[in-house]
Order: sequence, then C-alpha cells, then structure tokens
Amino acid sequence: MNPHQSTSRRVYDPETIADHYRRRPWQALWRVITVIWFFSGFIIGLIWDQWRHRGVTETPKRASQLRHVLTRLGPTYIKVGQALSTRPDLIRKDFLEELTKLQDQLPPFDTRIAMAILEKELDRDLDAVFSQISPQPVAAASLGQVYKARLNTGEEVAVKVQRPNLLPMLTLDLYLMRLGARWFAPILPLNLGHDLTLIVDEFGVKLFEEIDYINEGRNAERFATYFDGDPTIKVPSIYWKYTSTRVLVLEWIDGFKLTDIDSIEAAGLDMDSLILVGVTSGLRQLLEFGFFHADPHPGNLFAMADGRMAFIDFGMMDQLNQQTKETLVDSVVHLINKDYTELAGDFVRLGFLTPDTDIRPIIPALETVMGDIIGESVRDFNFKTITDSFSELMYDYPFRVPAKFALIIRSLVTQEGIALSLNPDFKIVEVAYPYVARRLLKGETPALRRRLIEVLFKDGRFQWQRLENMIAIAQADGNFDILPTAQLGLQYLLSEEGNFLRRQIVLALTEDDRLHTEEVQRLWGLIQQDLKPSRLFDAALGALTEFSTAQVAALRTE
Repeated sequence: MNPHQSTSRRVYDPETIADHYRRRPWQALWRVITVIWFFSGFIIGLIWDQWRHRGVTETPKRASQLRHVLTRLGPTYIKVGQALSTRPDLIRKDFLEELTKLQDQLPPFDTRIAMAILEKELDRDLDAVFSQISPQPVAAASLGQVYKARLNTGEEVAVKVQRPNLLPMLTLDLYLMRLGARWFAPILPLNLGHDLTLIVDEFGVKLFEEIDYINEGRNAERFATYFDGDPTIKVPSIYWKYTSTRVLVLEWIDGFKLTDIDSIEAAGLDMDSLILVGVTSGLRQLLEFGFFHADPHPGNLFAMADGRMAFIDFGMMDQLNQQTKETLVDSVVHLINKDYTELAGDFVRLGFLTPDTDIRPIIPALETVMGDIIGESVRDFNFKTITDSFSELMYDYPFRVPAKFALIIRSLVTQEGIALSLNPDFKIVEVAYPYVARRLLKGETPALRRRLIEVLFKDGRFQWQRLENMIAIAQADGNFDILPTAQLGLQYLLSEEGNFLRRQIVLALTEDDRLHTEEVQRLWGLIQQDLKPSRLFDAALGALTEFSTAQVAALRTE
C-alpha cells in the first residue's frame, strides 16, 4: 500500500461519535455500570481515608488502587493514566508517582484472531507473504501486539497487529468521558485554564492518531529523515506493501531493551555512551527538529550491538514550532542562570501562564522552588524534581500544563528515568546544559545568535559570570572543542550582523569607567588550554578568509 494513496483515515470526531451513541443508548449502559462499579470502590476508599485520618495529604494505598482500577478498565483508561502521570496541575504528587508506574502492557489476545485480522488486512494468504511467523506474540501492549516474522523475500520483520474491536471500545469510552467532563467539570477543583471537554478532545485526537498505523509509518519515515546520516540512531524501515490502518510491518530490530542491563553489559556496550546518545537525541528532537517521540519508554528504545540506539513505535509524536523551540532554549538558560523574572516570562510565552497573569508574586515562588532544585551546583538539577515541585506550585498559582507540554514532560521524565536506571549517578543537566550552551556559543542560526546576546546582556550590561558559566559547563562535555566555536564567534564579530556585539563588547570592557581585566583573565584561564598559539592562528586565519579585503578595511574604519 502506498502511504500517499488515499486511505480510510481514523479521525477523531466527537460530534459524530456522540450522535452514534445517542441513537444507541443501550450500548453505553453496561459500560457505564462497569466504570461506576470500579470507581465507586476507589471513591468510597478515599472518603473512608478522609474520615479516619482528617487532613491527610498522601494516601499511597489509594494511589495504588487507582492504578489497578485504570489497568482493569482496559486500553483507554491505561492511556488516561499515562496521560495523567504527566499532569502535575491535575494530579496530587502521591498519585502522580503511582501513575508513572503504569505499564503499557496487557495480556495478549488470541493469536488465531490476530492471524485472521492480518490475513484480512493483507487480503491474501499469509503463506504468500511470510515464510515464517512466531506462534506467539513477542510483545503485547494496550493497543496491539507484535509478532516476529520473515518475509518470503528473506527480510526479518516485526508485524504489529491491532487488537480486535479496539475502535468501538475507544469511541465508547471517549463518548462517556466527554459526557462526564461536561457534567462534572463545574464541581471538580481542577486548575485547567480551559474547558475539561477540550482536554478529552485533545486526548481523543492523539489516541486516534496512535491507532492509525498508516500515520505511524509516516511518522517513522519523517523521524528517520531528521537523523539521516547520524551514526548513533537507527529507525526501522517500513514495508508499505504490507501495511494498513490496522497492521504495520517494519524492519526487525535486533537489540536489547534499555532495562536489560545484564545483556547490555555482556555485549560490551558502554552505559554512559548509550545515555549520551539517548538524551542528546531527545534534546535534538525538541530543540532542533521540533518533531519528537512522545512515548520513549524502555520498550520503545533498544541498544544495538554496534552501539546505536534504535527507536520504535512512532504512534505518539508531536510537533513544536520555531518560536517554541527557541523559547525552550531560553527557559533552560534562564533556569540555570537563576533569572527568575525572565523564566516567568518564558512560562507565559510557552502557555503555562496566561498573558494577563500578574507574574510579580510568582517570581519569588519560582526563586524559592527552583533555587532548591538547582542547589549549590547546576549538576544537582533533574526533571523529575522539577515535575514534583511544580505539582506543589500548581495549586497555589495559576499554572496549567498545555497538552503539548504534557507530552514533552512525559518524554523528558521518561528519558531521564531510563538514564538513571542505567547509571544511578546520572545528572541530565550534564548533557542538557552543555548541549544548549554549545548551540548558543556556536550560534549556527541568527535566532540562536540573538539568544546568545540576550543571555550575555541584561539591562544593557554585559554578564561576565554568565559567559564564564556557559563556557565552563560546555567544557564539561569532553567532546566540546572551544576552537571551532571561537572561529564561528570571530566570523560573527567581523560580519555586518556582529556590528552591535562589537560595540557592546568594547563598552563591556570599559564599563564603570574601568578596564575589566580581571574578568578577561578569568575567561582566558578557562580557555587557554584549548587555544594553543598555532591552533589559534589557524582559526583566526580561517575566519578572516571568509571576508573580503573590503570588509576588513570597513571594519578598520569603524
């Protein structure tokens, strides 16, 4: 099947779904009874806890009970639990921690049914396509299960088959959730920032995208183009000839789950290198490509024997625009530089706070919470701590988590959790901030060069300490070479675009009617080991060759 041919796409349409079930109320009745039965025990338990222990703020037993209830109610509710695990604005901290344990796994359905679905979707006998196929699934999840097979042409493939009757089950649950959202939203003490039905609709859109395997195949191919030429990342190829909305056939990946530490060590793979590949690829998705894998749990990431990281399962992806990517870079730098006024502004621009929010009382709260997070060293920082701290801030201030950022939070926290499972001493900032610092210092794009100027200048004054911090942290990555960055910087200074920065540097060196020799000496102490005279001369010569004699003469006459 050609992916560009018209297909019967599964598109979430709440009005069509509602119209269907309004005409068939009996179909919803038994599901309503089942859901009420399961949740009534949970709610009675909550009330009992409140009566026995007045003022209690944590009920781990009930949090665990909720996780089991969601699991027993099936695929839609497992997905709800996973989504809620990224919403500190909606869920109390103890429940948040329990929901992060939800595993996207269910018992497999009957292989005979799976083979019948596969044969129907392929519209041919299985023997005409596969020379062999595993008798049992090698993996089972809430929405489908995977078989290992070999095509008659010899290639090993993974065959992903969707669960039977999945679409009616999801549409019925979404219909009932939307009804419940409309009825109960006015009495629920939730800090949403918008209509609860919109939350359900956002969830429905993503869920329908995830059960459309044509969409997943396209996502995989797009993801692969971004990492084309990257020797550290592997994306499986899609076999479109055998792929449909309910069946996905893709290249088989031989590797080890990232939780299989024994196998990874036995293969002689370096844990720290794997962590660096995984986290750096995640940062590139968010801050460079703007197209990111929103469900990077251990079952979707494999370490390959050659050291590459393989991504699979591209059902849950999302897109960031250029402005959002740039603001994310800003927020990381502002957080590390402890510039809480600017950080509050970033939260407004990212949608965590509405534009009419008075940020003045929020700034000291950010300083208190974020200051504790960072501690004495930026290397103490981690995303899990931020998520936990935000779950407290959400109830005191008008923060909300936009749906897109719920996916980003899920992605970051999950990747950090995987890294910690491989190395308990891992600090994500030791990868994240050097990456951001390198991108700013290199200034590959005009937008990043403007960001660097905004970082280095505050209220018209040059921030020497920020430049020192940025260089020192960038150097924490052994692969960072200051010389190419210095060459790019010199090229920028000599360009017309660098005119403003040249003047500002001259002013910075003579601020407060004194020469800032002490600051310059500290900077030189940071970089002198990397800037040997011969290398420095070559870099300067390389930068100057980018410009004509006329341009250099123009600089001299400024």
